[in-house]
Parts: sequence; C-alpha cells; structure tokens
Amino acid sequence: MLKLFSAGKSDHPLGDIREVRRVIAELPRADAAKSLDEITHWIESVRREETLRPDHAAAALQLFDESAQDPIRRLSREYLSSPRLSKQREHVLWTGIHRYWKEAAFGFARILEVYVAGGKTGDTLKGCAPLFAVRGLRAMAAQLKWLHARYGPLDETLWAMTNRMYAIADAKGFSRHPVAPYPAVPGESTAEREYLRAIMLEACSPDSLLPLEAELAERLIAQFSPLYTLSTHREGDSAYWIDVARPEAPSRIQRPPQHQSIGLRYFAGGQAFAEIERLANGIRATKEVPADLNLGGSYPADVVLSVLEHLRMHWSPKLPERRHQRHRVKSRLTVAYGFDGAIDALEPEVSLTFDGSDRESWIVENVSAGGFGALIPQVKGDWLRIGCLVALQPEGGDNWLLGIIRRLSRPTLQQAQVGIQTIARHARPVGLRVKAGDTLSLDVERGLLIESQAEGELELVVRNGVHEPGLQFVVDGAPDGAVLLPIAPSERGADFELLRVRQMVRDAA
Repeated sequence: MLKLFSAGKSDHPLGDIREVRRVIAELPRADAAKSLDEITHWIESVRREETLRPDHAAAALQLFDESAQDPIRRLSREYLSSPRLSKQREHVLWTGIHRYWKEAAFGFARILEVYVAGGKTGDTLKGCAPLFAVRGLRAMAAQLKWLHARYGPLDETLWAMTNRMYAIADAKGFSRHPVAPYPAVPGESTAEREYLRAIMLEACSPDSLLPLEAELAERLIAQFSPLYTLSTHREGDSAYWIDVARPEAPSRIQRPPQHQSIGLRYFAGGQAFAEIERLANGIRATKEVPADLNLGGSYPADVVLSVLEHLRMHWSPKLPERRHQRHRVKSRLTVAYGFDGAIDALEPEVSLTFDGSDRESWIVENVSAGGFGALIPQVKGDWLRIGCLVALQPEGGDNWLLGIIRRLSRPTLQQAQVGIQTIARHARPVGLRVKAGDTLSLDVERGLLIESQAEGELELVVRNGVHEPGLQFVVDGAPDGAVLLPIAPSERGADFELLRVRQMVRDAA
C-alpha cells in the first residue's frame, strides 16, 4: 500500500484510510457481482469527488482496485466457461465487468494527469505513477478485450486514453520501470509491456475471434509481452505502427503514416513469433497444452492451437495478404441464418415452418471471389456471431449461396459490419439416413451437399450432433443408392457441422 495518507485528512469520508478499509471489509464477498458493483460505485465516487485530495484519491483507488481482482476473476470465469448462460445473466456479467474496467481506467488516468500537471500536488503522486500507469494500461487493455467480446462499438476516447497514458509514462522516463502490478501475484510488468498488450491485441484482428478465443489471445499476448519490439523508427520486421499523440488505433505497415510525428511508434512480434511457433509445434506433437502455460483455466488443445495459429499469422514479419481482390459495390443481400434458416431457404417446399419472416436484408459494401463485406443496418435478435452459417441471395438473383461469418464489428449499437466467407455457390439439399453397420435409421435428416475442389471429395453440411465417427450417410431416394462416407470434419459451428465426404455407389444387388 502506498503511504499517501500521511498528510492532513480530507473532508470526504474516503479521505480516511480507516473508512476505505471498513468499506472493503464489508463488501458482500459471497456475491461477486454485487461486490464488484459496489467497488465500481466507490471508484466512480472517488474519481468524481473534487474535494478529495489527489494523494488520498490515489490510495483509495489502489485499495479498491486490489479488492476488485477476486470478484472480477470469478465473474470472468463464469462468463467465458458457462456453456448456457441466460441472456439476462450474460448481460449482467458483461456489463459489470466492462463497467468496472472502464471506471478503473478513468480513475488511473485522472491520477496520472494530476501527476503530469506538476506542482506540490503532482509531487505527492510521483511514487505511485509507474504502478498507476501499469494498472491503468492493463485496465484499458481489459476494456478493449471485453468490448471485442461483443464486437464493439469502440469509443474513440478509448484509444485517446490508452495512447495518452503510455505517452505520459514514456515522457516521464518510467515506461520501462518494472513494478509488481498486484500484491501476492508473482511477476513484474512495465507500462511499455502493458501498452504492447493492448496494441498487439488490437493488431491481431479480434473481430474474427470468438469471446473465448479473444480471452486466450489476450492471455497468450500477456505471456509473450517481454519479447515484442516497440521503437521510434521502423525496423525490418515492423509490421504495425501507432501514433501515441493521436486518438487512433494501430495500423498495418501496408498503410503507412501520412504524417511525421514524434509520437510515431513501430511495433512487431519480435522474438515472440519464434516462441509461438515452438509452442504450437509442441502442442501438435503431444496433443496437450503445457502445464506451465497460464491461460487462467484448462482448455482443449485444438482450441489453444487455433488461437496460436491466429496469432502466428498476425505476428509474422510478413503479414497475411488477401487471397482475393475486393471490389467496392453497393447492393442488397437477402440473408437467412443458421442451419435451419439455410435449409428453409434452399428447400422451402420441405419446410413446415418457413414463411420468410426471419430473412434479413443487408447492404453489400464489397465483394471478392472469396466472399462479401456487408453492413447490417439494424441488428435483430442475438443470433449474430462469428462462425454462424448463413444462406445468401444477392439482389436480383434466384440462387442461394452458403457462407460463414468470419469477421464481426459494431460501428454503433444498432449496426454491425460482417465479413462473410463463401463456402458454396451452389448447395444441393438432400435427405440423409444414418447408417451404422447394417442398420439404417428410419428418420431422415436434412443436409446440404456441396461440390469440393478436392478430387473425389464432396462437402456436406449437417445439423450439429448428427455425425459421429464410424457412421455413414445414405442419400434418401437416390436411384443409384449413393452412400456418403465422412472423411473428416472441416468445421463445427453452434448448430452445424461441415464434413469432407467421399461418395460411394452401392452395388445394384
């Protein structure tokens, strides 16, 4: 605890260290959500109270922030690990977590600004400035991560504050000063490392990650933060840049800065690129996640490996380029979502429920051989997410395409922008009977059969849970008695599975 209460007391009740400790001791620790809500309230009160001396405010903020770490860990774990949260509970958790990090970041930023202002008041904060820069930048990175968990929108003030906090630490000469961020938590950090955590997360396209994947990415980024490079001049492997003097997010080096500024910084994965390849190779070989890799919990090896591959791609000295050239257009796109929506759109005569009421109209902004970029003028419901299957009908056409949402961001609360990968320009609805040994199911499952680029193979979209290893599918009503032999799953979504299959024809006998 910083000894900032040695001078005279403030009139504010939290100007007395004993009162701060009393409030913390009486927190409802059994109820993490309520406890965090009360801490957030007190931090906001401290931040807004102008009569509270800055050194007293700093000490109170430090204690309240430390008391918040346990409930916020518990709530974050519940949000990310519970497979079937109710929408109300999900909203309560996300709102509480995000609101806390936002208020904490504002609080730390205010103390740093008072310190920068100098004078007798600023001098009393000199000892806590390195720690508050570390905690403030960590709070900003956490706020970024939780906003990306809902795909935005990102307020412009967020990057203005993040860049400003790092600029203060850099200008005052303590950006690389190591401190222990929290008591009883091993390890040290610096303002520069915390800043790199924020900008490296933003640079790795979090709008194409699921919330759990974004959490794993943030934890992996934190582990490798000592290995990144941040420089005032461009080096050979500099993949990104940012201007700490401007309220802007990081940019790729392919879009170089159009101005000269003392705030320009160039950054890259540095030695972390080789380390992440080594880690990924080890998981591939052992099919296990190393026990000493701190991810905040236990996760399947394939999930961790997919995040590592994502980071490796974005940390490479040679950033990934688009495989297909994009062309700017403006047209309408009719969309049916989910496995059931796709079946209903492609096979309306079979559906018992389809009336077209669930279809949406999106605005195509760009198109390429690989897919679409589209604007959703008004987001309806809560189905929209990374990895969702969609059926797409371009304006003026009568054919339905199949696609998967790969990118998602929200420029406003009402709108969203999506990137859609086209997986099929033509898909044939089929009835499927599941074949296990010599037993053929009586029920007919619906599926979508897709031509594949691999010779001798097809792709098949089925409802999630229909396919199990060792099973085959007999195409119902096919005159040649076609049998589809699954080779391997290509992708699994919330309500569908995309399989690679080989078609065999049964003997007429």
